[in-house]
Amino acid sequence: MTRWPSRAQSGAPECDVCLVVEGCYPYVPGGVSAWIDWLIRSQPTTTFSIVSLWPRPVATPARYALPDNVSALHHLYLQDFGRRPGRSHLASGSVSLLADTLGEMVTQGGASALASVARRLAGLGPRRDLEAIFNSPAAWQMVERMYARDMPYSSFLHYFWAWRALLGGLFATLETALPRARIYHTISTGYAGLLAARARLETGRPMILTEHGIYTNERRIELLMADWIADNVDKGHALADPRADLRDLWVRAFEAYARTCYEAADEVVTLFEENQRAERRLGADPAKLRIIANGIDVARFAALPRASRQQRPTIALIGRVVPIKDVKTFIAAADLLRREVPDLRALVMGATDEDPVYAGECRDLVRDLGLDGTVELTGNVDIRQRLGEVHVAVLTSLSESQPLVLLEAGAAGVPFVATNVGLCREIVYGRADETPHLGAGGVITGLVDPVGVAEAIGGLLGDETRRQAAGRALEQRVRTYYSSERAASAYSDLYARWAAAEPAPRRFPVAAE
Repeated sequence: MTRWPSRAQSGAPECDVCLVVEGCYPYVPGGVSAWIDWLIRSQPTTTFSIVSLWPRPVATPARYALPDNVSALHHLYLQDFGRRPGRSHLASGSVSLLADTLGEMVTQGGASALASVARRLAGLGPRRDLEAIFNSPAAWQMVERMYARDMPYSSFLHYFWAWRALLGGLFATLETALPRARIYHTISTGYAGLLAARARLETGRPMILTEHGIYTNERRIELLMADWIADNVDKGHALADPRADLRDLWVRAFEAYARTCYEAADEVVTLFEENQRAERRLGADPAKLRIIANGIDVARFAALPRASRQQRPTIALIGRVVPIKDVKTFIAAADLLRREVPDLRALVMGATDEDPVYAGECRDLVRDLGLDGTVELTGNVDIRQRLGEVHVAVLTSLSESQPLVLLEAGAAGVPFVATNVGLCREIVYGRADETPHLGAGGVITGLVDPVGVAEAIGGLLGDETRRQAAGRALEQRVRTYYSSERAASAYSDLYARWAAAEPAPRRFPVAAE
């Protein structure tokens, strides 16, 4: 039997932790990127390397300077895979076996399925060329076989391009060289989770997953809203229709990839209990699950000036201008609210370049509603320089985990109106076991509810005593339960425990067949 050797980068210095991140650090400011930057800086004696996954090369400059304890930054471009022309001959039997194995991987997933894919590919020989295979007549035979089995009711053309995107990303994570590390730590499932799962199975070194939001839920929302996916199957109102469409294909694949990451991970960290329920539904072992809440440097925000009654009433949505933040609901709420607060100022403080089309739609909505003097899209800002202007902070997101901006505004004594997503309710209203109970730090609303958001903001702006009390309650809650010192200590202990662990047997790949 032959063994496919580990393709960890030969000669590269070993680091303590290899962070695997997708679509964020160091190019997208705020959110998960800010957390990653905090994590690295909170562990100054731990050395890191970073693998940053993107669809294609990033055109924007880095928004974060890499800390001194980062030894290397690697890039993996998923959509670049398969662009190099090539030809590779595969026997018809190999095509059939590989198609079946890949079909299992994108529909069911799991660590065993990923190892099976590796075995099939290793069986093609030591000089196999994945890009050549991906562009070969054999690949055409594979996609025909998988289409006929999995989605014969949909457009073959649309299926073909979805197949190339899903499997191109999978093959890219299988082909790239792995940085050498004592621990692999992915910050999501998806393709980052696949690469981390491969690292665990190939090297035997421990792998940790930290999920802020549930990746599969966020992708499902994006897929439901996407207009680039053509629906070819009209299921009407039939709940039991077994026919699958392209949206089903994408959702199933991301769930399969998540299942793979959960099974391979040695420990699965999330921010709050509700996330764990979603993880268990996709097969995560309850014994691996752990909660570590995010924390912030409270002192950096506690001394900031507070907005006063003498200033123009100002509300702010602090976040990226992308569909999942539902900025349009915030704009609609501002339109309703200005009828009772005529001098209202509503700021959208966040980057507008991630989804220029959606940002353009938001600007159009502002213009159409006649809100040019009320709503302002500021672009990316240093919120520490702007929080002193804000009377009420707002999030209208469709999905969140534990928003750092909620903690930052809270530490600055700014009350918050947020949708009932992620940990927002617990941070704003407090946990059931909070002793003593500190009081409400704002208001929680429903999703896509401009009327409810406007009423919640108006209630705080119209009652100065209530607004200040909410700000004090939120500040005390953040100081007590969500400090960076608590979170940094938890991750320091986590890394120390797994760095000392003995490597597990390698499972990826096992042997040529």
